[in-house]
Amino acid sequence: MKLQVQHSFTNQNIGTLYLVPTPIGNLDDMTFRAVKVLKAVDLIAAEDTRNTQKLLNHFEIDTKEISFHEHNTMQRIPELIEKLKQGMNIAQASDAGMPSISDPGHELVVACINEDIPVVPLPGANAGLTGLIASGLSPQPFYFYGFLDRKPSDQIAELEALNQHQETFILYEAPHRLKKTLKNMQKVLGADRKSVLCRELTKRYEDFHRGTIAELLDWAENNKIMGEFVIIVQGNVNAVDDDPEADALAGLSMPEQVDYWIEQGDKPNAAIKKVAKLHGLKKQAVYDIYHQIEKE
Repeated sequence: MKLQVQHSFTNQNIGTLYLVPTPIGNLDDMTFRAVKVLKAVDLIAAEDTRNTQKLLNHFEIDTKEISFHEHNTMQRIPELIEKLKQGMNIAQASDAGMPSISDPGHELVVACINEDIPVVPLPGANAGLTGLIASGLSPQPFYFYGFLDRKPSDQIAELEALNQHQETFILYEAPHRLKKTLKNMQKVLGADRKSVLCRELTKRYEDFHRGTIAELLDWAENNKIMGEFVIIVQGNVNAVDDDPEADALAGLSMPEQVDYWIEQGDKPNAAIKKVAKLHGLKKQAVYDIYHQIEKE
């Protein structure tokens, strides 16, 4: 593989792709540099041109927009690459926060790198880190995951993998899916795992709910759920790094871990007990997952 070196600000005959963060709620979080770049570029590739136009109007920016979202990514990339090769400077902006982080942008960045087109990132607002530093949970090390899969079985599998992490991890969730996600978190991670719901960050109704997963689920089931959520979750303090069986169990789902111990000669109940201890869960919870028993 040939080493590629990018000198971001040398004179050149091609354009530059600027990755411009936008506020996650409070417009005062827009940086001076972001405003300056959006005014200076030839074109803004926006996730939703209607949303971005409101931002542009607020800061009196009249740069032309073009839509660039998950449904037209493959169509737009060749067009944007050609414009950059012709010398146009383009800013890529998502609706809120950093481009590429749970938003469009990564594929365009890769395409630019493959064509030796400079990619210049601007620092700015990010919901995950904003929630993390105020959560009260250990901020370092941390693991960012973002949105879980919407399909229940796939979400369970993702949570099982996340449960192997000792570091604090970060999730995003929409209000209409919050209760179901918390139920699955309680099922896989345990009722007593410390977590924080960060709601409507930087906005007027910003709030933080700090407690166990059981306490957060109780709140969610007894209140009207509104707003976008960042969920900060304490890492699994019972996860084992240097256990001789760790390599064999790594990447296996909970049922697969139970099967592993059964193959090693354990009886099913003993295998379930081992996996429950590894994940810091009650044996019944692992039993239900292993036997695919759904409980309301």
